[in-house]
Amino acid sequence: MPKMIFVTPDDTEVEVDAPNGLSVLEIAHKNKIDLEGACEGSLACSTCHVVVDQKFFDELDEPEEEEEDMLDLAFGLTHTSRLGCQIIMSDELDGLRVKLPGVTRNMMVDK
Repeated sequence: MPKMIFVTPDDTEVEVDAPNGLSVLEIAHKNKIDLEGACEGSLACSTCHVVVDQKFFDELDEPEEEEEDMLDLAFGLTHTSRLGCQIIMSDELDGLRVKLPGVTRNMMVDK
């Protein structure tokens, strides 16, 4: 089974099993990793923003326009930022490493 590494905001590395076909967001939730996903993967927020290690970023499909629009709302955006709900695990991504930003912006919360 493929593995992936989550790097927490305090730089702790957490290696987990990453079953093919699951999103990074789903894998985080299964492993109690603190990645919010307020919209549950419906591309309506940026709370599952992750920074993908450059080695793996080039392996990912190009983001759709909807994902790019949501990423524009994310704090700490980098050139390798993606939404965890849009990265689907596969054997090619075995060893995927993503950093969790220290802050998220949840536009879904009622004010």
